Order: sequence, then structure tokens, then C-alpha cells
Amino acid sequence: MPTPNNGLITETNRQYYEGAQGFIAQLGTTEFTTTFNTDLVFGSWDPNEINYALNNFKLYTSPTGLPGSFDEYILEYTVVNNTITPDTPLAVGTYVVVQLKILDGGNYGDNDAFGTAVEENYGSYSYISLNDIINNFMVAYVGTGKLIGAAKRTDVIFHAKRGMQEFSYDTLKSIKSQELNIPPSLSVVIPQDYVNYVKMSWIDHHGVKHPIYPVNALTTNPYENPIQDQRGIPIQDNFDANIQGDSLTEERWDKNNILVQINEFDNLNNNWYNDDNWVQDRFYGRLFGADPQYANINGYFSINDRENKISFSSNLVGKLIVLEYISDGLAYDLDSRIPKMAEDAMYAYILHAIMAHRSTSTEYVVRRLQQDKSAKLRNAKIRLSNIKLEEITQVFRGKSKWIKH
Repeated sequence: MPTPNNGLITETNRQYYEGAQGFIAQLGTTEFTTTFNTDLVFGSWDPNEINYALNNFKLYTSPTGLPGSFDEYILEYTVVNNTITPDTPLAVGTYVVVQLKILDGGNYGDNDAFGTAVEENYGSYSYISLNDIINNFMVAYVGTGKLIGAAKRTDVIFHAKRGMQEFSYDTLKSIKSQELNIPPSLSVVIPQDYVNYVKMSWIDHHGVKHPIYPVNALTTNPYENPIQDQRGIPIQDNFDANIQGDSLTEERWDKNNILVQINEFDNLNNNWYNDDNWVQDRFYGRLFGADPQYANINGYFSINDRENKISFSSNLVGKLIVLEYISDGLAYDLDSRIPKMAEDAMYAYILHAIMAHRSTSTEYVVRRLQQDKSAKLRNAKIRLSNIKLEEITQVFRGKSKWIKH
């Protein structure tokens, strides 16, 4: 008799690496329940239906179970709570495989289960879902004889979400990135779960990042562009609202050819010294005192709050860029994940938040919980900083170099 698995890992190697789980139809078998860490998403059983594309899995059957003998199951079936129930019972001995969608298409049915469901599950053991955090908190911290005698689950959810947001800004690894191409309009739409940017870079043909810096005070994106009459007074439409025009500031910035300016300075540098003689030029002696924030050949970007887009300078048109930004960790509601290294800090945050907002809480208890929260948050930051001694040693090999600041 096999020993029951009491550990936290519940998926088999085949489930984790291939995203596949197999069954054999037995006499009287009418349903098959998967045990993936990933829940099955079911849109339709019919490949001809548009909702079929919403499925994060495909179902295959074979009479022999041999490689290459699996065909996609296209008869009617339903999926409820990860349980697949065919309307027509399968013949005894039929091999059934549930294949989650994977980037390379999986290993069954001619590799056509393309998607990212499997890859999204990779590395999931190092995380705990926000929903599990809430459930654990209700069990461990709320009840008779505990610090919180009673609490509504909705209150715990609220403070857990707030904690997730606060942790995402400076504690958790919540930096996301998008690879984008700069169109002729020189603007890209801000990502749906964007909170703030971390870094902007354009990628050369070697795949190397080149940092792009914000325009700062170099230019701006006006929030309103009212059309004015000859007296300078904004003109209104039939609904008494100001008529908006195109921004002349943005138009002039888009036409500004930064590369030409840079080339002028490059040519100047190349011609300063020629044939043992200094070359006299109208820029000679005028480059000293340049503002370092604008000493940049990689281009600029700005956040256009009027259009909720990110705008770029003209020398970046057609470039491949990578936008790294911060999200608040709540884009996918309670399925949001928290690193296990910060799990204890999250419990401390929720505990303090609930007790601090109760009129019956004594001040010394709230203060003690606040200190406990701060200490555990500090520990979480240290753990998540992912400092490795060998990597620091490698950086310090260049310690003899001057550091300008």
C-alpha cells in the first residue's frame, strides 16, 4: 500500500513539467477529476465554438495509450470544479489525458495545446495565494481565546488587499515588464495594471538594454489644449465645454530630431583636433557645464497624462523597448501571489490593521503589534533582497575604480 503524501507538493512530475494528467476509464467510470495546482478553465467542449479558445486545457483519448495514438476528444462534456464529465460514457480501458496548454503545445494530440497555463505554474511553490493567506489568518488568528475574538471575513479581505498593495510598492517582487515596439505615433498605451514605471530601455540587435531617461524639465505634455480666439480666450462648443486642439508642444517635440543634434556634437568632437591644429568652431569651449541629466544619447520618454500613454522622442521610432513597471499585485484579485518569505509579514500587517481600527483595542497592544509588523516587514525585505555573497564579491572586484557621485 503506497504511503500517503502529507507534504505540500501534490502534483506529480508529469503534472508539473508536462502539464498532463492521465486516466484509464474503468467500468462505471463517468467522470475524471484533475489534481493540478492550476484550476481548469472551461469555455466550451466544441472546437468550432468561439468560447473553446477560453479553455486552458485540451482533452485527448486513445484506445491503446501508445505515443501518437491520442486524438482530441470532441464529443460533448462538462467541467465543474476540475471534474470532467463526458455526456457519453467512455469505453472501458480508454486512455484519457488532460493536457494543460503549454508554450510548446504539449505532448499529445499532435502538439496543438498552445498556451501558457503550464509555464504560469512553474515556480509556484515559492508563493502562497492571497486567498490562502486569508484562510490561514481566519484559522490561526481569529476565534475564542485568540487576540481577535471575532472578525468578518470581508474585513480580513480588505486589509489583506491593502497589505498586498503596500508590499508591492517596495517589498515584493512586483516588477512586471512588457516588450513593445515604438510606432510612428511615438506613443504606447500604459499597461492595464500599471502603477508606476521602474525602468525604460531600448534593445539593440544584440539584445542589450540601453536605458531611456525621462524628459524631466526638457519638455512636457500639456493636460489641456484649448483653442483660443484672437483675444486669447478659450472657445466653447455647443455644450459649453472648451474646444480642444492638438498640442503644439508635443508636435514640436515629435519633430525635434535629437539624432541630428547628437551628430553635430559628435562631428564637433571629431574635428576639435586635426592635423596638429585646434579646429575653431562656433561651439568651441561651450560644452563645459553640460547638465548631466540631458547628457543622453538613448532618447527620452514622458508620461502623457492627458492620453494615458507613454510618449517617446523621435529617435526611438521603430525601436524595440522593454517597459519595466510596478503593479499593485491585485490585478487578478485573490489569486494574487505572495512570496512565502513575506508570508509572516503579511499576517502581522493584517493583525495590526484590524486591531488598530477597533475602538476596544488598548494602546499598548496596538503599539506592540506595530513593532512586530515593522520587524517582520524588515526581515521580509532582507530575505527578498536576494543578496548572494559571490555576486557581491564579483562586484567588489572593481573596488579600485573611482565612484563618481
